[in-house]
Amino acid sequence: MVSKETPIAPAVNPAPASTMHPRRSRRAYGGKGQTGTPQYHSPARFIIPPTVHSTASGKPPVMSELVTSLPATNEPRLRVAVLGGLEEIGRNCTLLEYGKDIIIIDMGLQFPEEDMPGIDYIIPNMNYLKGKEKNIRGVIVTHGHYDHIGGLPHLIPKIGYPPIFALPITNGIIKKRQDDFKDAGQFTINNVKLTDRLRLGAFDIEFFHVNHNIPDSMAVVVHTPEGTIVHTGDWKFDYQPVGEPPADLQRIARIGDAGILALMSDSTSAMLPGHQLSETEIGVNLEKLIEKAQGRIIIGAFSSLLSRIKQLIEMSEKHGKVVALGGFSMKSNVEIAKELGYMKFNPKILIDMRQVEKYPHNKVVIICTGAQGEKNATLMRIATGEHRDIRLVQGDTVVFSSSVVPGNERTVQRLKDTLYRKGAEVIHHDMLDVHAGGHAKADDVKLMLSLLKPKYFIPQHGNHFMLRLNGKVAASMGIPKENIFIADNGQVMEFKAGQGVLTKEKLPADYVFVDGLGVSDETNVVLRDRQVLAEDGMVVIIATVDSKTGKLVQNPDIISRGFVFLKEHKELIEDLRHRVKKMVVESDPLSWADTNYIRNKIRDYVGQFLFTKTEKRPMILPVVIEV
Repeated sequence: MVSKETPIAPAVNPAPASTMHPRRSRRAYGGKGQTGTPQYHSPARFIIPPTVHSTASGKPPVMSELVTSLPATNEPRLRVAVLGGLEEIGRNCTLLEYGKDIIIIDMGLQFPEEDMPGIDYIIPNMNYLKGKEKNIRGVIVTHGHYDHIGGLPHLIPKIGYPPIFALPITNGIIKKRQDDFKDAGQFTINNVKLTDRLRLGAFDIEFFHVNHNIPDSMAVVVHTPEGTIVHTGDWKFDYQPVGEPPADLQRIARIGDAGILALMSDSTSAMLPGHQLSETEIGVNLEKLIEKAQGRIIIGAFSSLLSRIKQLIEMSEKHGKVVALGGFSMKSNVEIAKELGYMKFNPKILIDMRQVEKYPHNKVVIICTGAQGEKNATLMRIATGEHRDIRLVQGDTVVFSSSVVPGNERTVQRLKDTLYRKGAEVIHHDMLDVHAGGHAKADDVKLMLSLLKPKYFIPQHGNHFMLRLNGKVAASMGIPKENIFIADNGQVMEFKAGQGVLTKEKLPADYVFVDGLGVSDETNVVLRDRQVLAEDGMVVIIATVDSKTGKLVQNPDIISRGFVFLKEHKELIEDLRHRVKKMVVESDPLSWADTNYIRNKIRDYVGQFLFTKTEKRPMILPVVIEV
């Protein structure tokens, strides 16, 4: 994969604040100048009627009139739809469309659930964009986590190779991932700065810095002819971050003062009270562990947790210890961060896993992937004794410096049990603050709402209950209930003349499965078959017949896999064999010319018979062999 960088569009100089009457302000975007082209002004010209929130006096907020539909007009309106991330954690992707201009924010993947055997991951559905590829002005990526970048290699070629815009570390991870997709073609990848302004069709775009658990995370401010939309990406407020500044609250407030039509905000931790922990607080506890450890410290973390990894390497260097990195993605991300200047340390501190045994155990820190119990990740292989270089010994301390991703609870618990059985000391965030979440808690959301003062609030990034609870946080801050849009994936929100509505229109947002090297939204048929096999197994019926007379040459053969154990159910199998034999013998000989007919007849009959006897529905595979 070869990626090329293109220059950013020149910054737009802000115009003086407009004194135009609010009802006339939108004419600035729909009118024509002397050249006959639509005139687009900087966000300072936007005049949005302010939202009235609760006041210190305790007076109730002024409730806006419930809007069920927008006024009919032939003029374009702003359409917003989230194609992934409103009903799950992952595959985050937001589409904004105005007239013939489209931009996309993020294009991530979702990891498969337990009932999706054989699926590698799931990506957003881009079917709505078929025939509209030329309208896509760009893809903006908020940060480098796979649930925001993982779909790019598969989907960018399908939508006409629009340019990608992101901060440097995010782009570094995107480019590194492209090494695995050399047949995807050439991407146009642009490094942006937080001070840059982009003009992408009708959209005037700027950014502001937010904290997360990966550096170079940003929120996206999209100024449109109908108002300003703020998309936070994944975020938290960290007043003592590691290796980067805290969020610029004054800048966020200035953006809010200019008028915000809608805020789209992360919901993952919004139901939790208080403020999110700081990375610096976590660092204090981790440093104590590293300093006092009498044996090896093995730390499991996400490879994208570069702030945490940076701290761990610096602490180890401070206390005279060496560091071994485990996991390809862990090594790759550290290399990217070091090349871009985010990490600075003596390269001699890093050693190869094969050299670990050459050092005293109390001088070794191992940072590796696998804290989610992934089967082939480094920590799991260490725990099961399958790692070729590391064996657990008494005195080792294993630290889970991560939260448990929903759906991974069982595998993580099994991993912990295995580590305990091997005699390791295990520490996780329920015992000690060794992990800080990367997502805003309720008080962080309240502060963001106070700074931006949006008219509409759109919870995103989470399961439906998370969106609902995030919406309650917004309601507690005075956002009218009817201005809080709890949408489903693909559901279109429309905005015109300062009014918004959650429509009943839904864009395609079904799962698109990545299975091995294949990508298809039709894989649900294959997945359904795998689920049937996993739950009820299969039964194969083999009938060998004479091709001329149609008579059975021998008794039907019956093979069962995952349904019943044949030796323990001989009576059932013999009854089934006898019934199939009788059915074939009594069939009209003329029908034997159509083997599909007899196969379908066997499938239907056997399926009904076995369900009557066992209340199970195994997959029936009839095979008719003519000899």
